[in-house]
Amino acid sequence: MDSVFLSAQPLGDWEFVWQQRQFFVEGTRIAVELTFYSIVLGFILGLPAGVVEAYGGPYSKGVVRPVGVAIRGTPILVIIAITYFAFGVSPAFLAATLALGVRSAAYQSQIFRGAIESVEGGQMEAARAVGLSKLDAIRHVVLPQALRRSVPGFQNEFTIVLKDTSIAYAIGVAELLKRSYDLFSLQTSAALEVFLAASLIYFVLTFSVNRGIEVLNDRVAIPGGNY
Repeated sequence: MDSVFLSAQPLGDWEFVWQQRQFFVEGTRIAVELTFYSIVLGFILGLPAGVVEAYGGPYSKGVVRPVGVAIRGTPILVIIAITYFAFGVSPAFLAATLALGVRSAAYQSQIFRGAIESVEGGQMEAARAVGLSKLDAIRHVVLPQALRRSVPGFQNEFTIVLKDTSIAYAIGVAELLKRSYDLFSLQTSAALEVFLAASLIYFVLTFSVNRGIEVLNDRVAIPGGNY
């Protein structure tokens, strides 16, 4: 633990929490970075997986769907452990990001699949009728609408990924929960105060981002869209 945050004087519990606030700031930064990179990786992998589940052939669907089901059915702690210990991915931050990102991709694929399938089938038929290939129709007609319709689904996804960053504690990533536990071990009488402070930070992050997603959805919503 960084000695700069330690105090030689006995402190009241809330005073102790306030004096160690930089510890919370650093833990929050790491949790936010983990969440951001994991969501981005999930998007990169999840969007094409969602397209395959909606429009792919029997073979591609037969590969993508079982993989997604398997990942969604595996506890995130197991995925992180496999990534870090079995596959030897390091440093721990990278291993946690890959594990969280792959698991997020499995869920995001369902967000995108649902959004794609909500676009009226007649639009694909009309696009093909005017000469667009299937791929061009998906790219230029279906996806622009599906992406806008998928925005609300990211409220739950962000919340899940943010909370799951705490499991990176298991492989030593110094995110918010690990730093909270380190502070608690330093002054055990401050357990309630330390973990209440951490909970408040999680709440503020979740509330702020979800509110931002609601504003974004209001801006990009398709007028008169039936979804």
